Parts: sequence; C-alpha cells; structure tokens
Amino acid sequence: MSGPDDILRNHMKEKLAAGAVVASMAVRLARSIEIAAIAKTAGFDTLYVDLEHNTLSIDTCCQICISAQQIGITPLVRVPANTPDYIGRVLDGGAMGVITPHVRSADEARAMVDLVRFPPLGNRSAGGALSHYQYRSFPAATLNSAMNRATSLVVMLETVAALENVEAIIATEGVDMLLIGSNDLCAEMGITGEFDHPRLKDAFTRSIAAAAKVGKHVGVGGLAARDDLMAQCVRMGARYVSTGTDLSFLISACQQRARFVQQMQP
Repeated sequence: MSGPDDILRNHMKEKLAAGAVVASMAVRLARSIEIAAIAKTAGFDTLYVDLEHNTLSIDTCCQICISAQQIGITPLVRVPANTPDYIGRVLDGGAMGVITPHVRSADEARAMVDLVRFPPLGNRSAGGALSHYQYRSFPAATLNSAMNRATSLVVMLETVAALENVEAIIATEGVDMLLIGSNDLCAEMGITGEFDHPRLKDAFTRSIAAAAKVGKHVGVGGLAARDDLMAQCVRMGARYVSTGTDLSFLISACQQRARFVQQMQP
C-alpha cells in the first residue's frame, strides 16, 4: 500500500523540516510555463505565483503550477482574497500550497485551515483526481492524508493586529508558516520603507520565537533589495526567503547590460 510520500512530495516542506534555508521567487510577469524550468535552473526551491498583485488568470497560474510540481519546484499561489473560489480552485488546479494575505487573528487562520485541509483537519472539498499525484486513484482516506501532508499553508503577517496575535496564529493546527510582509507591516506601523527600524527587527524576533516554540517556520518577504537584512533574518532563525520577482530580476539584468554598453569608450 502506498504511503503519503509515495503519492506526492512537497520538496519545500521537506527542506524546511531538515532545517535548511529555502529560496523562493515570485512570478508576476511570466505568462507561460517556461518560468518553472527557469526557476529550477536558477536554483530556486519554490516559486509563488502572485495573483494578489497582477492580472494573471487562474488558468495561466495553474499551468505554471503544474509545470513546477512535475520538475520538483514547489508551486505556491498568493491568492488575492482568502475565499474558497480562489483557494479551492488554485489548489485543485496545481498549487501545492497557498499564501494567504492579511491574516490578522487565530480565528482567521483557522478559517484558512478549513479551506486548505481535507477532513479531518479541515473541510476542503474533494475535487476528483489531481495533477499533484498524476491523476492516479487511491482510497479517499489515504489521499486526504497525503494531500494534507504535502500542502503548505503560509499565512502572511503584514498588520499590527497579526503581530499582536502572532503566537496564537502560528500555533493554529494546520498552519505551516508565517510570511512576514515587510512593506505592508512597516506601512501599518508608520515606518514606511524604514527596513532598518528596530520595530521591524522586533517583529521578526517575536515571530521567529513564536514559530520555533511550536516547531514551525517564518519566511522573509519584502526585503529583496536588502541582502544584508535577509541574511540577518536567516541568522535569527527565518528559513524561507522571498528573493524577488521575475519582473525585478529582468529589470535588474537589463539595467546592468545597458549600463555596460553605455559606459563603453569608442
């Protein structure tokens, strides 16, 4: 009989469980499945399709996710709203996890668990055979267990209310990780763009301590332009690093090559 790991595996979750640091990139520009192979060649462990901040369709998003899952890059989706019409559809469509924005309390975290986890942990609806396990057939109980084990629920901490409730949020059964959205959190705290501010460091310190207490993880978001701060957060105990978007990578490389030519002396 197949065990959960024989049905499907979430390589990102396995790496986190081993205490390793996970490298992630966000997809905001790409509209085709090639971005998954590019992410793998570049050395990323995971990517997330950012439906909150672009106009990608669910269909395009899920095609990218299926391409990623089949080559061992864990595909996540940041949903634009924490509702079943987004969460259920992207999970059935190929995502191996969701990033849910603006979760402010343990009650809201439990509502996310209810949408993401199959019974007995939640109430996610059975959607038939899925790409995650190559459309094979398994007993329902075995399949639910495997899917629950291999699906990642990442809740974003990007509000003062969430920070005040961080211990209860991360302790919620079924939540795997907190992803700190540094931009929105700083804006909420009245220190927009001040990534060196002690209050942001304190937010990471408190969140990492709360996650460590319950054997879970913290991710670093919004600090892609600050290698020093990303490295500092990892030294503090964060284990997931969102390094930037495909759009920012393209702009940076283009600017570098354009400057190279502009600085040439004929």
